[in-house]
Amino acid sequence: MKVLSVSSEVFPLIKTGGLADVSGALPITLKAFGVETKTLLPGYPAVMKVIRDAVVRLEFPDLLGERATVLEVEHEGLDLLILDAPAYYDRPGGPYLDPLGKDYPDNWRRFAALSLAASEIAAGLLPGWRPDLVHTHDWQAALTSVYMRYYPTPELPSLLTIHNIAFQGQFGSEIFPGLRLPAHAFATESVEYYGTVGFLKGGLKTAHAITTVSPTYADEILTSEFGMGLEGVIASRIDDLHGIVNGIDTDIWNPATDPVVHTHYGPTTLKNREENRRSIAEFFHLDNDDAPIFCVISRLTWQKGMDIVANVADEIVAMGGKLVVLGSGEAAIEGALLASASRHPGRIGVSIGYNEPMSHLMQAGCDAIIIPSRFEPCGLTQLYGLRYGCVPIVARTGGLNDTVIDANHAALAAKVATGIQFAPVTETGMLQAIRRAMHFYQDRKLWTQLQKQGMKSDVSWEKSAERYAALYSSLVSKGM
Repeated sequence: MKVLSVSSEVFPLIKTGGLADVSGALPITLKAFGVETKTLLPGYPAVMKVIRDAVVRLEFPDLLGERATVLEVEHEGLDLLILDAPAYYDRPGGPYLDPLGKDYPDNWRRFAALSLAASEIAAGLLPGWRPDLVHTHDWQAALTSVYMRYYPTPELPSLLTIHNIAFQGQFGSEIFPGLRLPAHAFATESVEYYGTVGFLKGGLKTAHAITTVSPTYADEILTSEFGMGLEGVIASRIDDLHGIVNGIDTDIWNPATDPVVHTHYGPTTLKNREENRRSIAEFFHLDNDDAPIFCVISRLTWQKGMDIVANVADEIVAMGGKLVVLGSGEAAIEGALLASASRHPGRIGVSIGYNEPMSHLMQAGCDAIIIPSRFEPCGLTQLYGLRYGCVPIVARTGGLNDTVIDANHAALAAKVATGIQFAPVTETGMLQAIRRAMHFYQDRKLWTQLQKQGMKSDVSWEKSAERYAALYSSLVSKGM
């Protein structure tokens, strides 16, 4: 089976979040199920700098008003189609934000162009290759199925994955003529959304199937609390909605071979984590004692519950724990965490920014990782924690709920518990979870059991890729 995947970011070329990890790992795992994937992504400067020996496969003299070229290249096991359109993508800043952190004002055109190019490739414009199915990711690629519906091309089955419904690609109605869609596409059954243009909304209405990145999140987005205004649209497609949990690349995330981990280890050699633990203490200038080290590796935002972490930091220390934080985000939260570190030298350490090697080492050396997200479509950090024996303490929401088994009495007795869940996501709820963790930590046998059971968890892509392959097959066999 041939699949065209369309994504605004793909690891290892360009990444701002979990979307990149999925669009980079899933095609590689799908090969074992007979799925050949070509992934279309924008030619950002970071992408163009890395690719080598690309071949020109397609030219667009006028892609929504600008010239563009499609390049094909293989990179680290991925078959990539790069949309090289300098007017859209060759600019400073990130994929979506300028150097000052503001949205590019023409984001609507930049990602409509990506979707339009994808629809042309779906129609067979790429010489010698035509997909059997199109898989789009998030609002940046969601117009692909809209263009496929309204342009005079043979219709192929399409699948849209929602990685985070909070990001919807909503723009004023004045941009609609620039999309070059027929006038009747500005309708409730397509992109019209309360008088505006909704990219994600259009994709939800026109894709043949919809997936989310965890089963619980699929249920949550049907509610007003988590649906972000699109719960009615989702409910209208409930028979086409599937929740498939993400996985991680277990070759990259492997404590037995990870090159940045100071001392490698596995479930039977957990004592080797001690040297990694000492390295964490040195990096964050912590006291060298036996107190448990709780870590946070996250964007420092309200969604991630980081304001709550800042508010309870003093109490974590009062309970006898230590806290280390790696991340960046909202200035107020950064400031509050840095202030807590200054109040508690040797007990709290904060590093503002992102450091990929350090994120690996923290998983390999810290005792537990706190993930208090108010909503979390899937989450990958807890999967890394499970893999590395860094016990996850998570909010009971989305993919966190689906991937961590709470250490309640029954789960502990059955020896299946892998972490600690808590709800509601409040200061009280988090502190109760941390007290439980402190209690478990005092019982070294019990704590080791939690670590080992977590490390046994299947956090790879294999099962999820099998589900995607089955869904692809069912859509193709229906002759959508």
